[in-house]
Amino acid sequence: MHATHEKILILDFGSQYTQLIARRVRELGVYCEIHRPDLPLDAIRAISPRGIILSGGPMSVEQDGSPRPAPELFELGLPVLGICYGLQLMAKLLGGRVDKSAHREFGPAEVEVLEARGPFAGFAPGSRVKVWMSHGDRVEALPPGFVPLARTPNAPFAAAAHESKPFYGVQFHPEVVHTPQGRELLRAFLFTECGVTGDWTMKRFIDESVASVRAAVGEGRVICGLSGGVDSSVAALLLHRAIGDRLQCIFVDNGLLRQGEREQVEALFVGRFHVPLKTIDSRDRFLTKLAGISDPEQKRKTIGYEFISVFEEAAAEFTDAQFLAQGTLYPDVIESVSVVGKAAVIKSHHNVGGLPEKMKLRLVEPLRELFKDEVRVLGRELGLPDEMVSRHPFPGPGLAIRVISDLTHERLEVLRRADVIVIEEIKKAGLYNETWQAFAVLLPVRSVGVMGDERTYENTCAVRVVNSVDGMTADWSRLPYEVLANISTRIINEVRGINRVVYDISSKPPATIEWE
Repeated sequence: MHATHEKILILDFGSQYTQLIARRVRELGVYCEIHRPDLPLDAIRAISPRGIILSGGPMSVEQDGSPRPAPELFELGLPVLGICYGLQLMAKLLGGRVDKSAHREFGPAEVEVLEARGPFAGFAPGSRVKVWMSHGDRVEALPPGFVPLARTPNAPFAAAAHESKPFYGVQFHPEVVHTPQGRELLRAFLFTECGVTGDWTMKRFIDESVASVRAAVGEGRVICGLSGGVDSSVAALLLHRAIGDRLQCIFVDNGLLRQGEREQVEALFVGRFHVPLKTIDSRDRFLTKLAGISDPEQKRKTIGYEFISVFEEAAAEFTDAQFLAQGTLYPDVIESVSVVGKAAVIKSHHNVGGLPEKMKLRLVEPLRELFKDEVRVLGRELGLPDEMVSRHPFPGPGLAIRVISDLTHERLEVLRRADVIVIEEIKKAGLYNETWQAFAVLLPVRSVGVMGDERTYENTCAVRVVNSVDGMTADWSRLPYEVLANISTRIINEVRGINRVVYDISSKPPATIEWE
């Protein structure tokens, strides 16, 4: 926790958009933290926030067991902004009335501004603002001392404020992209009502983190598992800046990497940044363990267990190490505590856990306060090249879950060659940074084809390209036909073993981004 920064406290009532609120606040240069809705008053005072945001939530404030904050929250003298459920909660707790809306509102709406105050400080009365609604309840009567700030035909109190206290509420979601002026609404609350100046920058974060790591590690030595992904790469560079060669990185080549990945990591970290790096060639070891396994969960678990085993053996050589670095991000920290019940487990997590307990090392997590987009900004500040910073997400189990069958050297090589072509053509079309993830999948489906005068009976390759903001939901990318044609032609012509290419046009949900 940063004691020196201006802070905004976000109480999470279970909204799917809570992390998005935090990211929007951070984008405005203001540090914020997400906490449970029932955070005790003493803990709130210890955080010393400049203001509090109450998130939305899936429940009704009239429901038994719906989440509540400490009742004295509104006696702290702090500015409060309630969003959706947060507005209804504020109304309910302060003496207003909430009921089922006669017309539920989900989707785009237009609010009419009644008074230019609070979040609407920059909007003239009578102006109309496009917003995104998502509610089944509405405020039927405002609490004593509150006045309406905005309305829609279905919601007479689409926004409200206290006459003299800094309490504000909006029925819509200013944090989503579907509220085009949401940034201005949040900015007005933060900078005008909370009086922040915007002192949260990655440049300052580097200085503070370097000092923090040095204080925590002292003269000790840190081991860092380097995967070549954005998170571990940025964590390694930040640690190297703090403690130099007392950082020891370990890169495990498990044979499930993309083409040229190992060489790229070694050239960048050893050749360019001079980071101590030990590469472990475990390709045959992993494939032996994975032989005959086609079940995706079993693949993940086998890879996870084997990685721990290999990493332990490699780290044991560095007997003077006391710390283990992990690229834990803020969403990992938040999601470890559920607000209103546990989410269903869709599949094992991509990241490998269990190392600290087995290895008796203390954890160093220099990125645990950051969101993914902040990590990318930090990477650029640290000099990481753009092809690494802007790299598409890559799953921990690697290509193992993109070969939809048991694994062999041959199948992995076929997939690698196809995957390279997908990425090359996406980049050539100028679409790589416009998409979230692009990759090839090797299917256990063989079909008849004709190449030259010969009949072929070879594999099918699926191409998957999606757009997303955070990976929680995703839509398939509408690639130009010319790009799809180039990908298909090149894969079939250049990759022996594939004679048919299909394009995956399913979104998440109901599908997942990865096939396994």
